[in-house]
Amino acid sequence: MSGVRTTCPYCGVGCGVIATPTGERTAAIKGDADHPANRGKLCSKGTHLGETIGLEGRLLHPMIGAKRASWDEALDLIAARFSAAIAEHGPDSVAFYASGQMLSEDYYVANKLMKGFIGTGNIDTNSRLCMSSAVAAHVRAFGEDVVPCSYDDLDAADLIILVGSNTAWCHPVIWQRIEAARKARGTKLVVIDPRRTETAECADLHLAIAPDTDVALFTGLLAEAQRRWQLDGRYLAECVSVPAGFWKDLPKLDVARICDIAPEDLRAFYDLFVAHPRTVTLFSQGVNQSVRGTDKGNAVINLHLATGRIGKPGAGPFSITGQPNAMGGREVGGLASTLAAHMGFSDAERDRAQRFWRSPTICAGPGLKAVDLFNAMARGKIKAVWIMATNPAVSMPDARMARVALANCPFVVVSDCIAETDTSLYAQVKLPALGWGEKDGTVTNSERRVSRQRPFLAPPGETRADWWAVAEVGRRMGFANGFDFAGPASIFREFAAQTGFENEGSRALDLSDKAGLGDADYDAMAPFQWGGVSPFAERRYPTSDGRARLVPIAFSPRDDGGRDTRLRLNTGRYRDQWHTMTRTGLSPTLSQHRREPLVEIHPDTARSYGLNDGGLARVTTAQGNSIFRVAITSSMRRREVFVPIHWTDKTSGAGRTGLLPGDDRDPISGQPGFKNTPATIAPFKPEWSGFLITRDRPVAPDCAYWTLVRTAHGWLTEIAGKGDPAMLRALLPTGERAEMIDARRGVVRAAVAVDGIMHGALFVSRIGDLPPREWLIAQFGATDTPTMEMLAGRPAKPAPDRGPIICVCFDVGMKTIIAAIAERSLMTVEAVGAAINAGTNCGSCRPAIAKLLPASKDSAHA
Repeated sequence: MSGVRTTCPYCGVGCGVIATPTGERTAAIKGDADHPANRGKLCSKGTHLGETIGLEGRLLHPMIGAKRASWDEALDLIAARFSAAIAEHGPDSVAFYASGQMLSEDYYVANKLMKGFIGTGNIDTNSRLCMSSAVAAHVRAFGEDVVPCSYDDLDAADLIILVGSNTAWCHPVIWQRIEAARKARGTKLVVIDPRRTETAECADLHLAIAPDTDVALFTGLLAEAQRRWQLDGRYLAECVSVPAGFWKDLPKLDVARICDIAPEDLRAFYDLFVAHPRTVTLFSQGVNQSVRGTDKGNAVINLHLATGRIGKPGAGPFSITGQPNAMGGREVGGLASTLAAHMGFSDAERDRAQRFWRSPTICAGPGLKAVDLFNAMARGKIKAVWIMATNPAVSMPDARMARVALANCPFVVVSDCIAETDTSLYAQVKLPALGWGEKDGTVTNSERRVSRQRPFLAPPGETRADWWAVAEVGRRMGFANGFDFAGPASIFREFAAQTGFENEGSRALDLSDKAGLGDADYDAMAPFQWGGVSPFAERRYPTSDGRARLVPIAFSPRDDGGRDTRLRLNTGRYRDQWHTMTRTGLSPTLSQHRREPLVEIHPDTARSYGLNDGGLARVTTAQGNSIFRVAITSSMRRREVFVPIHWTDKTSGAGRTGLLPGDDRDPISGQPGFKNTPATIAPFKPEWSGFLITRDRPVAPDCAYWTLVRTAHGWLTEIAGKGDPAMLRALLPTGERAEMIDARRGVVRAAVAVDGIMHGALFVSRIGDLPPREWLIAQFGATDTPTMEMLAGRPAKPAPDRGPIICVCFDVGMKTIIAAIAERSLMTVEAVGAAINAGTNCGSCRPAIAKLLPASKDSAHA
């Protein structure tokens, strides 16, 4: 089979991929040079997709309880239980919870069944947790959820402002595009982020603002633009509706004090904005995941509208999404707050949707948003829920309460690729879904570009598409006429037709020119961008009067008078991992960059709390607590901490970030605030610590702290706890065992071999003297390691220490890079790449390499 053009399943950049099968469950992966989103580039996650498409851990058959079932049995049961709940308690007693991992065709069928046939708005999505505030801001300003920018604007901009976006880690291909623009055009870069991330390290200006002060910063910049005569009076007069008193009521704020930044840095920001009219402001989770996320988005949009920096090359406010099809889900109505085709819930819009669907009913209004949905579930108001392609027992804020909600729901259905997740433990029915490489449909990326995901692997076992399962349940509930889809092409045609139905230019989303595509044309469909490169280039907006709106926003400081002395907890992603690691966790390559969940903290704050670098600490909030490895770094602001989101009950006995944030949320969008939770921290002092290396996945240790990560030849489990460490020997596999135990020092070392091949090794100590992991891990791929060398934890002839892995694509460690820089007098990232390949593939590690170069502004920008 030749290469198949498809789309990456990770972030919202929407990179094109060419997958060439090399075996039954293997494929060679490369970037699609003809795809306009990435032009052949891939990040580390996309590059190593081939390591994630095996069948390990897959759910391959329907399950009812603990027993395998047929599809007919499972679907009949779902239809019966949903129908019974509706008959007894009404349509609002049932719900769907979907995911930005789903294809638009899956989303469309689920939305149609719930809103148009069951008759409730109770379908929401995990995209509520990541970009719904941007949706609300777009609707308030533009009248419709329209992203006004394209990636081409990054190429044309003279100033790029990144707000709450660690782009180098979370959207690496976009970061490469920004790097290219800086090199070719001298584009200036401002990064606004409380943390000095690797993205911020490379900026011309980094504003490490206090959490949740973005509104003050951008409101202050708008006032400064007015003071310096930077407003575009003609654009405002012709294209923007300005509320009465808007300018008079613009608050006068001491921005530098509120944001806790140096006045000279604030002035530098103002000067850069004034000097560079071609400005793109790219914002992401740091803006959206806030209890003021919608206002933050509108503060950014207000600035661009008022200065006319929108609808022209190199200018505009640009929300970039986190999931591969968050945008597609927004288009087809996957959010509880919208109907399909960007329609709302006015009587006219509801009537239009019902007539188009020819459905027996239509929902009366918006449904329950994610947090409200799970709260209703916890109170027993939701009698049946179907969760598709997501893991809310981990990802919801206050995840403990999310688990209470799932336990309280009488009937839980989970559609997933993975047999055992934290969420599927609560399911009465589990349905085996298709995975990436098997799915067939479309996704929409952050710049409104629709691309095909095409299958190149045969569906394993009895796995089926999500749209098919939903349609079958709809048919069994008595709605056969609405769900007689022959395949994804017929679903796409119906949705495309709906976007044009009685539209007449009132909504920018209009795919009706694709409604007549035949199946072959759909299969061959090239990526296309609805709305064009710049949907507002004609200076018209999808509002009743064709004007955009400035939205009055008041900055609301914390109302505790500064009496809250707790730390502020921030959460986010790691460079090489994705969500709850059910896919990236299968890749040994991607698992090497960050093997444990770290709590990052400033040296001064760590000192005041008695924390040691590399030690353990317990982070506690009003919702719960968890234990993390301490990483002391000056990249953090004082009295703030950062933890990653990825670890679950399947991969750790601690490091569970989802337990910590509360369910406070934006009053407009309903999006929770994950970025600014009051927290405390204290050292966790185990009696012993150590690690376990095994060829096969081990059972979960019974100890206070453990984390599990894949290696090239097996598994690494970090462990710490109390009691007799000798008891840990039970974790080792059976085989030829050699041991060394020093009871006085609390040292346990053991190695297990089978036919001369290492199968397990355990190293535990009460005093913390543990050997490096790298050489030991490598011995699980060897066939002749002497047992005494294993117990010693080092070879008789020491190998070079590469240090922590920086470039996962070429397996290059930090010490290797430092040595090459020193020995060869390397001065740029490009020179490092030419010498040792590091940074020449996906580019995700380029900011980290830049930090290792001789300290100069030029090298930081290389």
